[in-house]
Amino acid sequence: MLEKGSPAVDFELVDHELNKVRLSNISGKVVLVFYPGAFTSVCEKELCTFRDMIAKFNSMNATVLGVSIDSPFANKAFAEKNRINFKLLSDFGGIVSKQYGGVHENFIGIPNYTVAKRAVFVVENGMIIYAWVTENPAVEPPYEEIQKVL
Repeated sequence: MLEKGSPAVDFELVDHELNKVRLSNISGKVVLVFYPGAFTSVCEKELCTFRDMIAKFNSMNATVLGVSIDSPFANKAFAEKNRINFKLLSDFGGIVSKQYGGVHENFIGIPNYTVAKRAVFVVENGMIIYAWVTENPAVEPPYEEIQKVL
């Protein structure tokens, strides 16, 4: 798991429009929002909160990226349903999620069902300047704290 002060692990994932997105190609600060699953109540509330705050993030030269282990097709339907105005990346297989905040294996007692842990990382100039990870998927991130870091 990455912590504040660690170098960010670069990655390339596919977004919900099937476009490749490479972390190192994004200028300014990047807010990586790892969420367990599309169409779940807490994830919906969390991502809609980030959606509603996007103007603030844009004014701080920060790009928000949602990351889940969901397929790009599930992420697209989720983005359309909730009018998500930032890219949702598919970490199908969970490699990036495991490197950043970790994953829940056999989630909710379902064998082989793996989801990303709810986590937020802020990356600037290739370094993690903020890291928040929760073991409890029902807990939302501290939105005001994230804004202060930016």
